[in-house]
Amino acid sequence: MIRLEKRPQPSRAWSYATPVLAVVITMIAGGILFAFLGKDPFLAIKTIFYDPLLGEFAWYYRGQLLVKAGPLILIAIGLSLGFRAGIWNIGAEGQYIMGAIFGAAVGLAFYPMEARWLIFPLMVIAGALGGFLWAMIPAILKTRFNTNEILVSLLLVYVAEQFLASMALGALRNPEGSGFPGSRNLQQYPAAANTELIAGTGMHWGVVAAFIAVIAAYVLLKRHMLGYQIRLTGESPRAARFAGVRPNLLIIFCMGISGALAGLAGLFEVAGPAGQISIDFNSGYGFTAIIVAFLGRLHPVGILLAGLLLALTYIGGEAAQANLGLPAAAIQAFQGMLLFFLLAVDVLTNYRIRLRRTEAA
Repeated sequence: MIRLEKRPQPSRAWSYATPVLAVVITMIAGGILFAFLGKDPFLAIKTIFYDPLLGEFAWYYRGQLLVKAGPLILIAIGLSLGFRAGIWNIGAEGQYIMGAIFGAAVGLAFYPMEARWLIFPLMVIAGALGGFLWAMIPAILKTRFNTNEILVSLLLVYVAEQFLASMALGALRNPEGSGFPGSRNLQQYPAAANTELIAGTGMHWGVVAAFIAVIAAYVLLKRHMLGYQIRLTGESPRAARFAGVRPNLLIIFCMGISGALAGLAGLFEVAGPAGQISIDFNSGYGFTAIIVAFLGRLHPVGILLAGLLLALTYIGGEAAQANLGLPAAAIQAFQGMLLFFLLAVDVLTNYRIRLRRTEAA
């Protein structure tokens, strides 16, 4: 008989091994899924993980890796701070949308003025502010009325999506767009465009912000008293209260930071790769970033690596859809498997498997 026996303390070795094991199991389960869909599982896995890096058209796909990884890392870093403290912001997708709307609105308000030194920094501030304000709704409701931040933040995603549609059809719609929904293309407005800093690499200001966020989060968690309070609150809320941690302020801080970083990700995306506010602007980065945060063990460096891995599944998934005819839903299921198996095998960090013989009656 198989049973789980609680470890005296969490296993450090398993904490590092479980993400790798989860990726391997996901590949196996994904291969089975692709086989059921009538596709060659080995070719599908190769297309997703190998071809974008070393395949025939890798020169194109490599440039897209940072484009996809930037917003995932930026959002996941913000989420990880709250998750470490036991504060569950599940609505980063809505904060991402609001950051894009706020930032794009500021840029379009100045159109056609050419003053990049003024307009783009104001857009960055507005993007962070938009995400911050949207995250403050569940944060304040939590601190004032003890509401569930998981439900409130998640439901606000759908409110943000409706607001996005209304902006694309109304206030931000391109007056020269012949009545079609969507704003002006910010990529064609140099003062507001988030262009590549190094041609062909995918490196833009959003990627730079993601790397800065990784470094800042590492310093915060390892070298700052606030980082100690975040870790202590997550590990032992009662001990944190005895240590003088003010839980309401911590909720405001963690929700605010995660919202601001998600808003920045939205701004850099709408001013760069996406180019405009449209009805279908949101692409699920806010939800995928949850997988990135947990796959990276809520550690800044781990999140950096996990973000690159999930970005690879995005790029490889698009290649698999184009070259193998895999449906988009299968790729989304494949990405979801990663979180499922990570949570499943993560139990081995705190428990060990024991085999016990059953006694004969």
